[in-house]
Amino acid sequence: MLRALVFCLSAAAAQPATAQDCAVELVLAMDVSRSVDAAEFGLIRHGTAEAFRRAEIIELVGWLPGGVIATVTQWSGADQQMQAIGWRHLSGPESLGAFADEIDAMTRHFRFELTAPGEALAHAASLHDSAPMACRRRVIDIAGDGIRNTGRDTAATADAIAADGVTINGLVVRGDTPDPLDFYHTEIKRGALAFIEVSDGYDDFPRAMFRKLLRELTPSVSALPAIRRYE
Repeated sequence: MLRALVFCLSAAAAQPATAQDCAVELVLAMDVSRSVDAAEFGLIRHGTAEAFRRAEIIELVGWLPGGVIATVTQWSGADQQMQAIGWRHLSGPESLGAFADEIDAMTRHFRFELTAPGEALAHAASLHDSAPMACRRRVIDIAGDGIRNTGRDTAATADAIAADGVTINGLVVRGDTPDPLDFYHTEIKRGALAFIEVSDGYDDFPRAMFRKLLRELTPSVSALPAIRRYE
């Protein structure tokens, strides 16, 4: 995997400059519904922060022309979505470390609510409209441990978002019943080179998040032309 990453980094260095200001607009959408207890939320928060502190991610972001902009939103039921951390420009060790610290210190905004991934996706997509700069790719990374039990049709929402040029990736935390993996594959995963990363329970979340970021930010993927045109 590291050999492939080095190859991709070399290829990215040879890419001509583009009109976009950065490589990726990344919305991290975290499930905080009632199936996620306090300890599990801590693992989500800490695992995500640690992934952004990894040397491999810092080096990878440094190679990306213009870096990355990222934001964090929390979601639960049909009326529970909140942008927990605003857009941040990530370009090197200092900015990535500060973003990781914000994630580690982030408070939980919802508890004991149902699971509405359709509304979560719609909210995440709307955050791209407030992005502070134009990037070559727009990505939603939605993490969760369950299937829809309230709210709008998830697949129809995901289809509409993908039609606007947004890639939707998922991080599935397995261990609940029913198993959410098939739901994420059929109802959520959409767009160019979309994928689902799997966490084998919450203890495995840091590894899964790190691997997911590597896949999302690999320069050969980020160099795809944008579908939406910015004015």
